[in-house]
Amino acid sequence: MACIRHLGTAFLNLLLPPRCHICREVLPETGPLHICHDCRANLPLMGSPVCSICGIPFDGAGSDHPCSRCLQNPPPYAAARAALRYEGSCRDLIHRFKYDYKSHLRRPLGLLTAELLADFVARQQPDLLMPVPLHTSRLRRRGFNQAVLLGEVLSRQWQIPLLRQAMKRVHPTVPQVELTREQRIKNLRNAFSITDSSALKGHHIMLVDDVFTTGSTLAECALVLHQAGCHTVSAVTVAHAP
Repeated sequence: MACIRHLGTAFLNLLLPPRCHICREVLPETGPLHICHDCRANLPLMGSPVCSICGIPFDGAGSDHPCSRCLQNPPPYAAARAALRYEGSCRDLIHRFKYDYKSHLRRPLGLLTAELLADFVARQQPDLLMPVPLHTSRLRRRGFNQAVLLGEVLSRQWQIPLLRQAMKRVHPTVPQVELTREQRIKNLRNAFSITDSSALKGHHIMLVDDVFTTGSTLAECALVLHQAGCHTVSAVTVAHAP
């Protein structure tokens, strides 16, 4: 069977040669990401220094340390990190994934996140991964929750169980990208509820989402999770918006 699958893949590659997800050039060797060497080298990676709490990047050199916003108003999550900056090829991949319905792009985005944030996750030692939920109305329109699809990849790579149904979004919200920080906080107030607190009590839950903007969504989820008895909440995202 393995030989038949190998022959089938080789034949398909002859008919439809694999192309880089970013530049669309034909790939001589695919690899798991389907991203060519040059495009991989030009990805906008997140790197130190960042805020040791919310993960926002700082200009210049130095070590990670808390930002002024987190010192003045500590968020309800312990720490959040993103793999990439939300710009350039990263922004294009995420946009195509979410809005052009290219759900297959969860694989390169998820694998990159799993690789780049492996050390952070090892330090955090979460018990469970939890995708940030979509409201049912948006889920019906889009056809998938991008956080769930990413979470499935991360769960396999990190060998951490994915908890899909313990939290839900109880009322639709305006897309966060259209709002100011203050409006985002108000927009998300009481937007989430817990459906199974018994699965959460005493655990370290790591939230999963595609983009960290102001952190309002993650903060509101973390508040609800703590109220349900979670011991610790942290978060990972594919990208961090400027």
